[in-house]
Amino acid sequence: MIGGINLWDPGHVNVTVDLLTALLLGLVHGITPDEHTWPITFSYAVGGYSSRRGLRAGLIFSAAFTVQQCIASELAHLGLAHWFTFEAFDGVIYIVVGVVMAAAGFYVIGRGALPHLHLPGSHGTPGAEVPPRELKPWMPAVHGFIAGWGLDAFSVIIYTTLAPAMPSAAIGWLPGLFFGLGTLIVQAMAGAAFGLWAAHRKLPGEAIREIALRTAARTLTWGGIAFCIFGIVALAFPDIADFGIDTRLHVHNLDSIGLPFLLVIFSVVGVGVTTFVTETQAWRRRTLAVQSSD
Repeated sequence: MIGGINLWDPGHVNVTVDLLTALLLGLVHGITPDEHTWPITFSYAVGGYSSRRGLRAGLIFSAAFTVQQCIASELAHLGLAHWFTFEAFDGVIYIVVGVVMAAAGFYVIGRGALPHLHLPGSHGTPGAEVPPRELKPWMPAVHGFIAGWGLDAFSVIIYTTLAPAMPSAAIGWLPGLFFGLGTLIVQAMAGAAFGLWAAHRKLPGEAIREIALRTAARTLTWGGIAFCIFGIVALAFPDIADFGIDTRLHVHNLDSIGLPFLLVIFSVVGVGVTTFVTETQAWRRRTLAVQSSD
């Protein structure tokens, strides 16, 4: 409960309270580890290797996500939520998101081979691979619009409670807008923070660029593969995909630990952060070796 507003199981009160609820749900959605937002925002923000570009990536992704939420909210108000809330559709979205992620990763790395997945203790060879390509500004927009169709507890509340409660079709899209704006506020700040983190490594500009882009490429590619696998599992074995360990926390996305949560950990921490750290260490070792030889 926040100021009398129930974010766990909200009901219709009035338009003002409903929209405030949607906004607060969006903020919580942006903060909590959501597989439809954090891996993608992290990838594009780190790949921007500056706070400005990271902020831009977070804004573009979230703006496209918000547009999608407005459309879905309006459809839900019109009684058409069944078109995009059935279980198989959600599994297909995971696969589509995964394919788009992997395609973006392949684009950055600039060739057909899988980007090497450097694990702790491995030794990178900076400069030995094909120079990575810059991420395009429209890429997070495509990702945001597609990922928004993924179904979770937050979107279920928007589609089944808040959007249908709007008094007319003219404002049926507003719950989606406010939910998207709440998510946008957090993801934009997160994007700026990730970009700033990537930029402050006390290394030459070209080193920071390559480290950041290789991190983005690996996170997108291997995260995309993981999304595709999860989507296939969700379609073939829905009970396994829905399995989760109850945490007894009445906060959506934190109330249970399941495969979607593990997707976030694998993509952001297991691949993204680990790659960034190992690549940074490799560049520093190379710099020290060059300095020692002089």
